[in-house]
Amino acid sequence: MKMNSKIAIVALLTVALSPSLTYATKTTPTKETSILSEAQVDSILEDSMKIHFAPDISHLSQTERKTLDYLVQTGHILHDLYLNAQHKDALQQKAALQELAAKGNKDAEKRLTLYRIFKGPIATTPDNKRVPFVAADKPGPGKNRYAWGLTKEKLDAFLKEYPQLEADIFDLRSLVRANTPDNIKKDLAALTKYPVLDTLHPLLKEKLEQAKNNPQQRLYAVPYSVAYADDIMQAYELLQKASRTIAPTDKDFADYLANRSRDLLSDDYESGDASWVTGSFGNLNAQIGSYETYDDALLGVKSAFSMSILIKDRERSAKLANSISDLQEIENSLPYEHHKNVRSDIPIGVYHVYADFGQARGTNTASILPNESRFARKYGRIILMRYNVLTNPTIVTSAKTIWKTVVAEPFANDLTGQSNYIRTMWHEIGHYMGPSLDKQGRTLDVAMQDNANLLEEMKSDLVSLHSAAFLHDKGVHDDATLRSVYAGGIMRTLQRVKPRRSQPYQTMQLMTFNFFREQGVISFVADSGLSIDYEKYPQAVTKLLAKLLDIQYQGDKQAADDFIEQYSQWDESVHGAIAKRISDTKQPRYRIVSYEALGE
Repeated sequence: MKMNSKIAIVALLTVALSPSLTYATKTTPTKETSILSEAQVDSILEDSMKIHFAPDISHLSQTERKTLDYLVQTGHILHDLYLNAQHKDALQQKAALQELAAKGNKDAEKRLTLYRIFKGPIATTPDNKRVPFVAADKPGPGKNRYAWGLTKEKLDAFLKEYPQLEADIFDLRSLVRANTPDNIKKDLAALTKYPVLDTLHPLLKEKLEQAKNNPQQRLYAVPYSVAYADDIMQAYELLQKASRTIAPTDKDFADYLANRSRDLLSDDYESGDASWVTGSFGNLNAQIGSYETYDDALLGVKSAFSMSILIKDRERSAKLANSISDLQEIENSLPYEHHKNVRSDIPIGVYHVYADFGQARGTNTASILPNESRFARKYGRIILMRYNVLTNPTIVTSAKTIWKTVVAEPFANDLTGQSNYIRTMWHEIGHYMGPSLDKQGRTLDVAMQDNANLLEEMKSDLVSLHSAAFLHDKGVHDDATLRSVYAGGIMRTLQRVKPRRSQPYQTMQLMTFNFFREQGVISFVADSGLSIDYEKYPQAVTKLLAKLLDIQYQGDKQAADDFIEQYSQWDESVHGAIAKRISDTKQPRYRIVSYEALGE
C-alpha cells in the first residue's frame, strides 16, 4: 500500500531523529505531530517572492576568486552551526528531507523550500504562529543554545543557587548544556583532541571536572569553540587558507581572515574585529562569526553564527564616505544630556552580496559591527551597506505597491527607492550614537536584558529620522528628500500581522506606529487610508527618542518593560485594517533567496 506523502515524511523524519542528550533536560517534549498540511505548504510557497543575487565578479582576479571559494566553504560550515543552534533536530531533518526529495517526493521538495525560507523545521505562518512543517519539537525561547526546554524561571532559580556561574551562562559565545555524563565526556574529549582549545580556555577543564563531580549542578556553560570543536577547527583551517591565498594582493584582508580564524578558537573576537574595522581592504569583505543575539528569546545574549561574503562597490563606497559629516553635531543634538564623542571617520562601504550563510541569509540590508561596547569604543564599528538588496527591483516594487495601497492618495508618491537607502544608512550610523552604557556603567545588553535589541533598533530608527531633519536644516536634504525619508520611516512601521513579543524588530515598529498615532503624526480612516501630518513629525521623533534614551541611560529594566507594554498594543480596527490592505495587495510576504555563487 502506498503511503500518503505527508505520512511518509512524518514517519521518515520521526525515525531519523534519534534521541539526543546533548541539550536534553529530564523532561523532553514529545514530537509535534500536528504539522503543516500540503495545502498550507503550498499556500506559503505561493505567498513567496524569489530573490536571486548574482553580482558581477568579472573584475576580480584569480587570487580573489580562489579566496572566495575558501570563504564559501567556511560559510557552509557556519550555516550548519546556525541551523543546529536553531533546533536540536535541524540537521537531521534537513538530511531526511533531502533523502525523500532525491527519491522524487514532491512534497518533500516543497518542504525543503520551506526549510530554506525559515532556516529550520519551524515555519512562521501567515498569522504569525510558529508551526513545524515536519515532525519536530517546538523549541523553547532559547532554542538549542540552552538545555532543550529550559525556561527563564528554571534558569533564574539555577542562578540563585549558583551565582558564580552567571558570567559563563550569560557569555555571548557559550552554550548552556544540561549537566549529563555524556555532555561532560564530549566536552572534555574535545579539549584532549584539540590541545589548542585547552590552551585558549585555561580554566575550562577545571570547571568541567567540577560539574562532573557535582551532578546536582544541573547546568553548565561551554564555549562555542569546544561545543562545536570539529566544525570550528575546519572553519579555522579554511580561513587560514583564504588568508594565505589573498595575502600577496590584499594584506589587510589577509590579516583580518587570519585573526578571525583564531578568534573562532578563542571565542574572543577582539583581534579580528580590530583588523576588520581598521583595515583597508580591496575588492572583498566578509562578515564572519557569531554576533547578533536576536534569535535568543530566553536571555537575549547568545550570538548566532552568520557569514556574509561581499564584493565592494568602490565608486559608491567612495561617494558615500565623502557624504558623511556632522556626526558629532548630530550626537550633540540628540535629546539627552550624557553625550559621548563620536568618531568622524566611520568605516562604511557599499557592497554587493555574493553569498550569505546562517543568520545573515535572507535580505539583510545593512550591518554595523561589532556590537561589544568595549571593542566599539577602542576600534569603532564597520558599516556594510548591501546595495543589491537595498535596490533589488522586486523588493522595491513590492514596497511601493504596499505603500500606495495603505496611504491616502495625497501621500501615494512620497515613498521612493532613495528614501530607504538614506534611512537605512543613517539607521546604521545611529548605532554609533546615544548611550553605550547605563548610569551604573553596565552595558545595555546586561541592563536591558531581553529588551536590549528592541530598544537599540528602535533608537537607531529614531536617530535616522532625527538625522534627516538635522541634515534638512543644514541644507543637505531638500524638502522632497526629507519627506521621502519620513515616508520610509512610516513604511517601516506597517505590520502584516500582530507581532509576537519575541520579535524585537516588529514589536518596536508597532510601538513607533502607536506613538506617532498618539502624537497625531499619522491617522487612519478606513475609507481613505493612512494620512501623515509631516509638520508634527520632527517633534514626535524627538519626544519618543528622549523617552527611549532616558530608559537606556537609567538602565531601568522595569521602565523598559512598561514602555514596551504601553506602546505595543494591537488595535484590530486600525492595525488589522491596515494589515488587510497589505494582504489585499497580494504582495508576497516570504522571500526565497538564492545565490549564483552557490550554483543556485
